[in-house]
Amino acid sequence: MNKQTHKFSISTVDYYFNASFLQLAEITDAANSFIITDEHIFKAHASRFEGWNTIVLQPGEAYKVQATVDSVIEQLIAMGADRKSTLIGVGGGVVTDITGYIASVYMRGINFGFVPTTILAMVDASIGGKNGIDVGVYKNMVGTIRQPAFLLYDFSFLSSLPQKEWENGFAEVIKHACIKDDELFAELEQYSISYYRTNAAALQQLIERNASIKTKVVQQDEFEKADRKLLNFGHTLGHAIENKYQLMHGHAVSIGMAAAAKISEEINNFYSVETERLIKLIGQYNLPSTLSFDKTAAFETLKKDKKKEKDFIQYVLLNTIGEARVMNIPMIQLEQLIRDL
Repeated sequence: MNKQTHKFSISTVDYYFNASFLQLAEITDAANSFIITDEHIFKAHASRFEGWNTIVLQPGEAYKVQATVDSVIEQLIAMGADRKSTLIGVGGGVVTDITGYIASVYMRGINFGFVPTTILAMVDASIGGKNGIDVGVYKNMVGTIRQPAFLLYDFSFLSSLPQKEWENGFAEVIKHACIKDDELFAELEQYSISYYRTNAAALQQLIERNASIKTKVVQQDEFEKADRKLLNFGHTLGHAIENKYQLMHGHAVSIGMAAAAKISEEINNFYSVETERLIKLIGQYNLPSTLSFDKTAAFETLKKDKKKEKDFIQYVLLNTIGEARVMNIPMIQLEQLIRDL
């Protein structure tokens, strides 16, 4: 088990790479800890949860809502969870979001940690302290920024991960390469998901590299006043279509990244050849770059986006592969740019 400790503004987070779920009991007291997971994870790894207080959720983004939060809180009360308890989210992005959010509000805040079980959660969702729930089609409209106490990476959970979930997670890997790491982008161009699925050392290095990229960005701007906004690359339009069309998060983001690259061409002097390079890479990892969607409806959803301020929205665009910027785009201009996609 490789332990790394990272300091944030008012807390520290211990990252346990190359660890085993069995080592969780060394990190937290099982008697006063409560695991939150979903049916898919629980059924695939039932024996691992023996001896742990466990709450099992229905899987999927559709359940990342207040009704689920209320249900879990009622179960925690019934199970005797108190201010000294620890919540542990074992799962993908939906589970980590719900767990972190509940831990932030239950009894005005209790300790929590994550055992991410998907590529997406390992490289993105579990890192950085953003925890939230959806309200209708509006993604993460309610939430908090509060860091977990620990992240435990047990790569053996990936053995039960369906191919679609591997693809889903690689959208966030591509995103990190686009905004911060052109060398990572070039590496991804050389390989495919099958390479990382069958090469444990390469996969571990890839996950640690991506975890490091996101961690450094968050450390510099934990509460999203500046550089952390770059992590929204592909997410602005992606979030506007994700729930409406019931897309996997990574699929929505990959479509959003392709759109953002095209908008970058129009208003940020981004080269079309680089857009083509990004779209090719998206396809190489079995992700979509286009979708026939209702552009008027998507724009109406964008009007409620958290990044909208008065008559403009903060949109992440590419300068080059590996470097991004946030631009304030007037809503009237964005509406036309979206129509022209």
